[in-house]
Amino acid sequence: MKLVPTGRRGLMAAAAIGVSAACVAALAPVQSIASSHREAPLIAGMPALDNTDLYAFVSPDAPNTVTMVANWQPFEEPNGGPNFYPFAEYTAHDINIDNNGDAKPDIIYRWTFTTTYQNTNTFLYNTGPVTSLTDPDLNLRQYYKLERITKSGKQTLLSHAPVAPSFVGPASMPNYAALSNAAITSYSYGGGGKSFVGQADDPFFLDLRVFDLLYGGNLSEVGQDTLKGYNVNSIALQVPKTDLALKGNPTRNPVVGIWTTTSRASYDMKTGTTHGKYQQVSRLGMPLVNEVVIPVGRKNEFNATTPDKDGKFLKYVTNPEVPKLINAIYHIPAPAEPRKDLVEVFLTGVCKACGPVQADLNSQLLNKDVKKFTPSEQLRLNLGIAPSASPNRLGVIGGDLAGFPNGRRLADDIVDVTVRAAEGVLLSGHPAAVDTLGDAVDANDHPFRTVFPYVALPNTVAVNQS
Repeated sequence: MKLVPTGRRGLMAAAAIGVSAACVAALAPVQSIASSHREAPLIAGMPALDNTDLYAFVSPDAPNTVTMVANWQPFEEPNGGPNFYPFAEYTAHDINIDNNGDAKPDIIYRWTFTTTYQNTNTFLYNTGPVTSLTDPDLNLRQYYKLERITKSGKQTLLSHAPVAPSFVGPASMPNYAALSNAAITSYSYGGGGKSFVGQADDPFFLDLRVFDLLYGGNLSEVGQDTLKGYNVNSIALQVPKTDLALKGNPTRNPVVGIWTTTSRASYDMKTGTTHGKYQQVSRLGMPLVNEVVIPVGRKNEFNATTPDKDGKFLKYVTNPEVPKLINAIYHIPAPAEPRKDLVEVFLTGVCKACGPVQADLNSQLLNKDVKKFTPSEQLRLNLGIAPSASPNRLGVIGGDLAGFPNGRRLADDIVDVTVRAAEGVLLSGHPAAVDTLGDAVDANDHPFRTVFPYVALPNTVAVNQS
């Protein structure tokens, strides 16, 4: 079987085939709220700790490196003063790497933050125009420590690196691009790397009006990027492939699994001290898993679970709810269960020995030095696949093996790909309409930067004016 279907049209093209087929795209993401934006009951009340999205790709302008982008704090309206959107203190913001397939982190990159005020007798975030990260008029400043943690111990990569501030507006920050670029900090460990921490435009794009009777009840409400104008807090890291690969050998062991976690320590407001171990409160690997796959009664549990325990969620992957709803309401046959194709996509990575999708793409089982493998939910990336000269927003199903679900690039159309995967696009004999499903939002509203950290600069126009 090939991974490339012939259809590449959006929801409106599906509507031309038939209304019931097109409505599948409206129904499929019904439980989601913009990838991992407010996906579980408890974390919805703690937005600063909420992982929104994870991206990982071979850097297009530095193909010997990998870039990982992890975002926090969804739905940042630009005019959120006077405090705006600092990163959470007393919190571990982690990017976890599993390169041997045992569903446990072999490498953890950890960012922890401190906050200072230059003047505690004002309510202002800044007291005048800010022209540098050390400008006296920048009242609230944040710094971070970046550690690389392995079984051998901790290595501090950066100890007091600056965070790009929230974008207050052009009067307060007349050259925000310069402030953002100034927050790119290099380090020398392991052949060198780059870290960026700051605010960015939310790169995720989709139409969320599914909640209005499935896009208006007649598909009249499609094609609007409902995340347009919102920002996120972004962490980006660029490292050599040799820093991630098992035994430092990306040729012999090209596949890594990646997920982010947020863990909080207990904090005593009276003494200003923390105590106890970090407790994991948010987790994100593949997009849309906790939103669409995990039922509401277990979403908080999933956020607190480590990947090596993911076997307890297996039935929600092999017997997914969404295709059943589509079949019941629109009479479009659901793919036969158990869904071993979805096990490949979400839990093992794609390989010929993994399941029905006969392609060797991105499973750690492809690593020659892997001895024990545990299926788990991770975003898996094959370091040996070069960046595409002509990226396709549909990634693998669009014929572009450098895209989702082989990692995830900023411009990959996650909703369209995931909806089609849920409806069996990777299986032979699927209905032709499956190749056309989508929400008619095919790109971000802002172009991405062409160099690290790649994310677009944050918005300043109020969302209700966008």
